[in-house]
Amino acid sequence: AIEKKKLFTLDYHDVFLPFLSSINAHPNRKAYATRTIFLLTQFGTLKPIAIELSLPSMNPFKPSKQVITPPVDATSNWQWQLAKAHVCSNDSGAHELIQHWLRTHACMEPFIIAARRHLSVMHPIHKLLHPHMRYTMDINARARELLINADGIIESFFSTKQCSMEITSLAYKNWRFDMESLPADLIRRGIAEQDPTEPHGIKLLIEDYPYANDGLLIWSAIERLVKDYVNHYYPDSNSIRSDSELNTWYYESINVGHADLRHETWWPKLSTPDDLVSILATLIWISSAKHAALNFGQYHYGGYVPVRPPYMRRLIPNEDDPEYSNFVSDPEGYFLSSLPSLKEMTSLLSVLDMLSTHSDDEEYLGDRKELSTWRGNPEIIEAFYRFSTEMKAIEKEIDRRNSDPKLRNRCGAGVSPYQLLVPFSGPGVSCRGVPNSISI
Repeated sequence: AIEKKKLFTLDYHDVFLPFLSSINAHPNRKAYATRTIFLLTQFGTLKPIAIELSLPSMNPFKPSKQVITPPVDATSNWQWQLAKAHVCSNDSGAHELIQHWLRTHACMEPFIIAARRHLSVMHPIHKLLHPHMRYTMDINARARELLINADGIIESFFSTKQCSMEITSLAYKNWRFDMESLPADLIRRGIAEQDPTEPHGIKLLIEDYPYANDGLLIWSAIERLVKDYVNHYYPDSNSIRSDSELNTWYYESINVGHADLRHETWWPKLSTPDDLVSILATLIWISSAKHAALNFGQYHYGGYVPVRPPYMRRLIPNEDDPEYSNFVSDPEGYFLSSLPSLKEMTSLLSVLDMLSTHSDDEEYLGDRKELSTWRGNPEIIEAFYRFSTEMKAIEKEIDRRNSDPKLRNRCGAGVSPYQLLVPFSGPGVSCRGVPNSISI
């Protein structure tokens, strides 16, 4: 299976293990550091085949790890359900703190601050990025006041408790801007391989992967738009080098905004038009489609707590644990008592609902409001019109895919259609729509 690239791992071991002692010291928080192995089936779906649960090693005579496999009887069925719930608890915390807050909201902020400081409002790159910076600073300020603050929503409702910002800081050490474009991210995660014969230059190892398949359509459209735009204003490398505003913006984004990582060798150079295309396309991708895929499905995918608990209150008992007899006599009761309290989850649901809501004045990818700014540049206006047309075509293509019974990860009995990257949406909670910016 490994040789045929049929095994995939969901790995939260190193992220959570250093903080488990602190987390498990709370009377109503219990967590493992988890690894889950999935087998890619002949139908293109992922089947979990083993879950590793790790705890800090306290006793040299007692194993700190256990592996739970799919059930063979009633007892192992409930152990499997509990193990999956703990994996989802890990996933929920990592999603909110690392994928969502860190890799979109926080890591975009330095580029926005530097743009406001060094790019004049008439600068072509400021005009291109302006809708992709809308409301981000405001929502980040609100997040610091209500979500990630001490005793805030994240610490109150997720397993990470007071370790939340430490976990985020640890994860930031491994963040790389050059890996944030969609193709590079898919390759880094082992989901794809470089293949110049494929339409997007990569081959997906999971062919029916809705996020990747729909995302690559949007990524390619963004890249084409940015290339047309950059080539118009920056026809050669000399035009890049001679733009002091542009270079000062990029320098400060790295050396001040991302000062902890400023000496890393992986930062993309800004020397050629192609360099600028790559940098700008990545920034627009993160601000729009990536954030949309991470944010606007939170209520839909996380609103039913037994399926995706944000934290667990009990560990899985072994045969020599005092609680094991209670687990065997009433496994359903033990499972329910392991989930968060109803009162706390009612509050969390209201937060997830709010985060997943599109505002009435949302501005979506492909819908530029200020095209008159380029009145003297018909080539630029035409490029934006082509981009808007592409977004409408992508919406139709995603709808077609969601009705294709061959695509079992997005179509079938009990399977939700994957709509998070459908470009447009009405207001409210729709589980679809790609705004221009990180606006909530």
